[in-house]
This record gives sequence, C-alpha cells and structure tokens, in this order.
Amino acid sequence: MLSQQKNGFPVISFLFAALVLPFLLSSCSKPETVVVEPVETDEVLVNPGMGFTTFYSFNGDEINADHPECSIAYFRWYWDVLEPEEGEVNFAMIDSILALCREKGEKLAFRVMCQNGHEVADRTVDDGMEVPGWYKKSGAPGFYYPDGKRWMPDYDSEIFFEKHGRLIRALGSRYDGHPDLDHVDIGSVGHWGEWHTEGLNYKHMPALENQFRVIDIYLESFKKTPLVMQVDAHEALKYAVSRGTGVRADCVGDMTQNRFFEKDGSPTNHMLIRYPRAFGLEGVGEAWKTAPIVFETCGNFQWWYDEGWDLDFIFSRILEWHMSVLNNKSFPIPTDWWPQVEELQKKMGYRYVLKRLEHQDRAKAGETFALEMLWENKGVAPCYLKHPVAFRLRNAQSGEVHILESDLDLSL
Repeated sequence: MLSQQKNGFPVISFLFAALVLPFLLSSCSKPETVVVEPVETDEVLVNPGMGFTTFYSFNGDEINADHPECSIAYFRWYWDVLEPEEGEVNFAMIDSILALCREKGEKLAFRVMCQNGHEVADRTVDDGMEVPGWYKKSGAPGFYYPDGKRWMPDYDSEIFFEKHGRLIRALGSRYDGHPDLDHVDIGSVGHWGEWHTEGLNYKHMPALENQFRVIDIYLESFKKTPLVMQVDAHEALKYAVSRGTGVRADCVGDMTQNRFFEKDGSPTNHMLIRYPRAFGLEGVGEAWKTAPIVFETCGNFQWWYDEGWDLDFIFSRILEWHMSVLNNKSFPIPTDWWPQVEELQKKMGYRYVLKRLEHQDRAKAGETFALEMLWENKGVAPCYLKHPVAFRLRNAQSGEVHILESDLDLSL
C-alpha cells in the first residue's frame, strides 16, 4: 500500500495477487487502464461512530419519529442501577441493551454517574441517592445536599476508589473493544458525571491528584474503546486529552444571558465563553485528530428555536471544533430547521468520497492487479475505528462474486 498527497487528497494504491482472482483471466492482449470518477451522492449517510444519537431509545421507537436516524444509542446509568448489590454488576441489563443496539443498527455509548445535579430529590429509591445503598451503609464518607435527602460520595475517599474503581474495571474487563460499543464517557465525578458541582457552589470536587486517578482507572480499563472526557474540569481535561482521550461537552448551543454563572458570580454561557475557553486549552483543540469530539444539546433544538438563537452560528462553531457525535436527547427537530440539520449531518464526523479509481481491465491468474484510488474526507473529523475498505468483484460471465477485504486505512 502506498499513501501520498496529490492536490491535498490522500492517494492510496494497493496491489492484489490475482491468484485469488481466477476469474480475471486475460486474453493475450495487453491490459488497458480503466479510469472511473464516481458521482458523489448528496444523501445523508448514517455511518458508524458519527452523527446523531438516540437517547435511552433506539431507531424506530416512537420518541424518535421526528429525529434523524442514528448509528449510536446513548445511555447513562447511576451507580445504584449498575451495582445494586456489592460486587454484583448488572451485566444482564447492559448485555440486553447491546443486543438491542445490534438489532437496531446502532452501537452503544454510555456514562456512569454517582450523583444527580438536581438539588431536590426526584427519585424515591435509596432516599434520593444515586449511589448504591450498600455503599453508604458501608461507612463511606459523603455529603448531603441542602435538602438533606440527596447524597454524594466523597470522591477523595479511598473507599470510593476501591469500590467504584472496581465497578469501572469490571465494565472495562467485559466490554472494552466490544464490537457493539462505540465509546465511553469518563464520568463518575460530579453532577451527572459531568465533572462539576456547580449547583453546590463547586464544593466537594476531588483534589486534582484524585481527578487524575479517576481518569487513570478509565484509561486502564478501556484501552480499545474510545474514551471522551468532560470539559468542565480544565486540568483534568488537559490530562485526559494528553493521554489520548476525546472530548465531550453537554450544553452545546447555550446562548443564555442569566442562566449560568462563573465562580465569581458573573453571567456566562457556553457557546460564547465556556466552550471557546475549553477548546483553547493546551492540547484540547487538537484532540479531534486522534479521538472523537462529542456534544449534547443544552435543552434541545426546539428550545433553541423558541429562544430565537442563531442556528447557523451554533452549527459553524461545533463544526470548527470537529464534532463527530451529537446527542439531541431524542427530541423532535423543528420543521423549519430540518434542511440545516441535514446539511450538518453531511459535514459532522467523516464523509469519505472516492474521487477517482484507476485499475487494469484484466489480469492473468497469478499476476498482481493494481488499483489506484483518490479519496477525500469531506467531513470535519476522521473515522477513529478502522473499517477496512473492501472490494466486490463479480465475474461477468458466471455472476460469481468475491469480496476482498483490504488493509487500507482511511482514518487519515
């Protein structure tokens, strides 16, 4: 295989051994060169590892009736759901979700959480806790929310690292590299696993060295499946990205004026202040080159529409940040915005276009058969998992078909 640059595009050549292509028998005439320049489709392509996600649901579910088709199903689970009894991880639930993903043509992405971001308990299980009851009863230290009901673990506790670390390692041991798993969030810390405790005045976040320890547990547990790190803890984000993770941000689109505030009390928002600042951190703006950039909408598109926010501006920024995946939480797309959403789908992630194919028109059995291809990625990011380029060759007389899988890697 040869790879070089021609007019800015990667040119990839590959030689086949014709001994595996006995039906390509030539006559005595000299082979001629055939040049094909395919006509590019303008259709939205639903490809693995990119595009919109369904949320706690799948393609074909009623909730996704007015939502783009997806290649990823996104789920989040609290610790108490994943490990209701100590040492007994709810693998059966995750396995059933993975099976549904395969049936629906999607891959799973997930996050583990240890605390809710709402200050008032809205669940009846475990007195408003999202950690297992057995964990709190073990004497593990933690903190109550102002309502006196909701409880969060002390992330600096060695008990937390022992017990929760065991869960993450168990998940990695079973699912790392699973063919139906797309990516995993580095969660566990903060509200909804977003690596902040903003509603609690930023109290009770772990010390920096312990933030790194949590990240290391994920890195040690998931060596094959891509990981993405939340943007809110900047030093932790820089550390994770330096170790090869992607980036995830859960409030994209936010253009509010008085909903979010900095630590000093000044008003802020995500699109104009927080996210430009995060992607300007050392290494973060380059993370897309090796790992995915994932966004989740702040609210949903309908809220943006009702607020009159500039959709073109929002889309232009997230493409500048090289987004591969977007979770709109399965909310419907406003009718007027469908054309812009479909244009976004054609640009986000990867979109490989075969510009030119050159090959011999025949070969003798036992000879090599040369193909030269010119590819262009018209998306804003590469494909992070290798999907080999395959060739289908059909005998013009008998109709016999051979599928040849190459070792070409287009994730350039």
